[in-house]
Amino acid sequence: MKIVSGYLCFCGVVLLCCMLEATTAMSSRNPPQKVAVIGATGRLGRIAVQQLVDQGIGCNLLMRSKPTVELEEIPTALTGDSTKEEVVAYLASLEGVNIVQGDVGNVQALEELFADCQACLALYGSTRRSVISDIWNKEIENDPTHAKQINYQGVANILTAAKASSSCRRIVRITGKGEEPTSFFSVVINMLGSMAKAWNYEGERILRGQKDIEYTIVRPGLMGEEGPEGKVLQLADDGGDLKVAKIRYADIASLCIESLKYENAGRSTLTAMTVEEGNGADSWAPLLETVQHDRREFPSDMLEQHKAAVKSAVIKLGAVTGVLFAVLVQFVVGPFFVEVPVPLKRTKTSDNNNKGLAPCYSTAHVRVMIIAVEKSLEK
Repeated sequence: MKIVSGYLCFCGVVLLCCMLEATTAMSSRNPPQKVAVIGATGRLGRIAVQQLVDQGIGCNLLMRSKPTVELEEIPTALTGDSTKEEVVAYLASLEGVNIVQGDVGNVQALEELFADCQACLALYGSTRRSVISDIWNKEIENDPTHAKQINYQGVANILTAAKASSSCRRIVRITGKGEEPTSFFSVVINMLGSMAKAWNYEGERILRGQKDIEYTIVRPGLMGEEGPEGKVLQLADDGGDLKVAKIRYADIASLCIESLKYENAGRSTLTAMTVEEGNGADSWAPLLETVQHDRREFPSDMLEQHKAAVKSAVIKLGAVTGVLFAVLVQFVVGPFFVEVPVPLKRTKTSDNNNKGLAPCYSTAHVRVMIIAVEKSLEK
């Protein structure tokens, strides 16, 4: 009896180990040997490249220009004051780093970028600022620097190049919370940044809408050099809504790289934030292990909602500006204008007994230059 019990116990242990091994194999895989990085000169990108190099992972970096700094002038480390030329030179000097010249508008350059790379970190975004002429310029979205061309068409080009590649099978894309078009931050970023939020979300839709390439979309909090440390990391899959919080560039860079090791992080939208010390995790590993593929149906009309929210905000801002300007004119210039009596038009009114039309005359003292504004204020 004891022998049978021992045998059953042994079988149970073996079965449990097999199950754990199978689960681990399903959720994780070996890290890539080489990764393409787009946006390497940005605050997030340069940290990601450094982490990849420190892990012995080769990098192909897409840059608009190749290094111009002389060899003896290459910095040994980067600081917040490093120039773009110094950043490019430093990254190019790192072991295992290769520079490919081009941008996301050049599919041929992207195909060269993906050579021998198993994954791509798309850590870039539109930096164009809106100008007043955008309001009447109907062709502005065709500007190569516009958010549509960078955050949307750029993603489409990345997918095209990845599909043409024989090696690149995962794209990690940094975006942001884009499902709240009427929120203050969304409206401000869209107004000032050529609809960057809206087109970022449309770029997400392209990734979700295709089946050939795996994707991991990361929606970070407020990124910065400094931020909470310790057991503070929080992650929600399926584009879960977490409270916006500060988070370090280093932590987001680590998440992007670590996600490449997990099969279950493919075809997933991850929201990454921080919480109070002790209420979160101190690394991404335990959080990534539980991540699942996207399951819900993401909204398809966000672009229209974003544009409507911005249009409404512009109208309100214009109205407020007009009223403030009128009030300013009233107090500054008003004393110099002469008040004149203006007769109101004769109106037709009828009494309750329908006995006919009664004449109605009166005068109103209005300032000649701003009569329309004063009437609107009285209302």
